[in-house]
Amino acid sequence: MRAVIPRRWLILLAVMLAFLPVVIDMTILHIAVPSLTLALGASATEVLWIIDIYPLLMAGLLVPMGTLADRVGNRRILLAGLSVFGVASTLAAFAPTPALLIAARILLALGGSMIMPCVLGIIRRTFEDERERAMALGLWGTVGAAGAAVGPLVGGALLEHFWWGSVFLINVPVMAVVIPVAFVLLPRVEETTPGKWAIGQALILIAGIISVVYAIKAGVGGTQPLPVTLLVLIVGLALLSLFARQQLRATEPMLDLSLFGRPVLLAALIMAVVAIGALAGVELTLAMELQYVLDKSPLQAGIFMIPIMAAAAVGGPLAGYLSNRFGLRAVASLSLLVSAGALGFVAFADLHEPGVSVPVMLAVLGLALSIGLTASSIAIMGAVEASKGGAAGALEATAYELGTGLGITFFGVFMSSVYGHTIALPAQLAAPLAERVMRSIGDSYLVAAELPAEQGSALIDAAKAAFSSTHSVLLCTAAVVVGVLAIVVFRLFKGQRGQSAH
Repeated sequence: MRAVIPRRWLILLAVMLAFLPVVIDMTILHIAVPSLTLALGASATEVLWIIDIYPLLMAGLLVPMGTLADRVGNRRILLAGLSVFGVASTLAAFAPTPALLIAARILLALGGSMIMPCVLGIIRRTFEDERERAMALGLWGTVGAAGAAVGPLVGGALLEHFWWGSVFLINVPVMAVVIPVAFVLLPRVEETTPGKWAIGQALILIAGIISVVYAIKAGVGGTQPLPVTLLVLIVGLALLSLFARQQLRATEPMLDLSLFGRPVLLAALIMAVVAIGALAGVELTLAMELQYVLDKSPLQAGIFMIPIMAAAAVGGPLAGYLSNRFGLRAVASLSLLVSAGALGFVAFADLHEPGVSVPVMLAVLGLALSIGLTASSIAIMGAVEASKGGAAGALEATAYELGTGLGITFFGVFMSSVYGHTIALPAQLAAPLAERVMRSIGDSYLVAAELPAEQGSALIDAAKAAFSSTHSVLLCTAAVVVGVLAIVVFRLFKGQRGQSAH
């Protein structure tokens, strides 16, 4: 007699397929940064906006979209988000200027913000059994890590034969498969949360989050005068305060603020922000080091970084087992400590002669961070009732996107600062050109192309030496941050041995 797969596992398959293109889009772009920088003539500031406008805007959209999905149904929002994501990918692929590419990334953020909370919300509603939910979230994490692993490799392969826009266009055939599969498998009738979706409150929340994040970005990067940065920050905090007061007074709030009073959920959100931010920054740093300094092709760079993501694909289901066996506190904190050690090793390793040790340590980093982040997902989903699955999923997705955006911002700004102070400028370089050179290694390559051959070659050599030193400082800093996070998580998870937050 032929075994029949329970419908809940088929639903899991559908939402994992829906989640895949969003993850691929996040990692595939890192490998394309040098190519699109040179092709579009993008400045360092434009490159940062191209990369992090997507996660930063999603950070403001995820909670409203998650609560909207709880109100009208995850299936409807998910299918709409997949359609928007496909259209935006096509526009991004053929963008002729940095400004238009940024605009396409904004549309991608809208689609992604509709997809991510629905995926987690559907998993929470579908799997009531805690152990099954842990395994389902582990498998979901595996697909996310696998997509991240495939992203750099696929991106590198595409850039070997096609233009940079192909890294976006690859999403279109994926969508052609995902949309009909999700349409058929997801239940048409689902439980929804009563109440209206207040668009005014949603706009206040979106404006508040984006204002605060922009102020942090502008303040750290020094791209705006201090009075402007402070004004935007004050406006953002005021909007968030107004939103919070509205939620406390509402009988059916858009966001249940009492969720933040649950220690495990709060710790898991902090963990997601810091850990995913460090990982995003590390990936970006390595992608630039491999291509700019080691002269690897995009495909070679993608292959070099496979260990970190391939090992992360194993960490998802392993995290489900370990969390059930040993508890969230031990799994989350120890995985972060191991991650910190791996980062510290890679920070001082010679990437010119990596041997076996560097790939092994990259694999250890990917495995450890995947285990820890999946444990945080289990904690968040276990901390809420099924009816609040969309809201909890939105909070987790917000933490991931906010962490990614801020991680890239801080790493990018820190990178520019260290690089600018480290590079030894060639003699007789004009002041305006010297100012451009000190912004980033990408700008240095653009300036070198404008100089006579001998002077340009000398500038490239100086840029490579400076970035190698910068890379070590960045990864060592990330190791310290993740190590401190391990201590914070250990303290906040106190008394929570089991995998559930109840």
